[in-house]
Amino acid sequence: MPADPLLFTAGTWLGAASGVLAVLTVAGFLARWGIRFRLVGVTSFTALLALSCLAFAISYSPRTAVEGAVTVPVVFDNGTDLVIAAAPEGLAPEAYGPTVEQVARNLRGGGRSSDDGLVHVRLRRIESAGDGLARPVILAEATRSLRGDAVTVLP
Repeated sequence: MPADPLLFTAGTWLGAASGVLAVLTVAGFLARWGIRFRLVGVTSFTALLALSCLAFAISYSPRTAVEGAVTVPVVFDNGTDLVIAAAPEGLAPEAYGPTVEQVARNLRGGGRSSDDGLVHVRLRRIESAGDGLARPVILAEATRSLRGDAVTVLP
């Protein structure tokens, strides 16, 4: 995945600025300037910003868009093998599969662990079941492998 060129450019410029500030900080200590300790703070913060920009540029990956999918909020994630997303009112039945597939493809696998290496993603809606009662209805389900990018959409 290509890194964001704006973040690379900003990181490069901030790195150059922190180098110049480091030279000024050393000169400040040698000349015993009154602002030498402030220069230490400014230099270290600028270097931290430069490293952060470069690290984010390298690690950034954009979200996957699936044709026919609708963006839905994740309402439950146990951190291991189950993710539940809420379907909005009026979502067309033909959008169930692409929507749950999009949620599954956009999951980040870091820190997740399950016995079978799969994460189950469900798209659900809350329907009224009587006076003051409601029940969840599963509209679609997808299974994503943590070991690869394989996503299986179940009807």
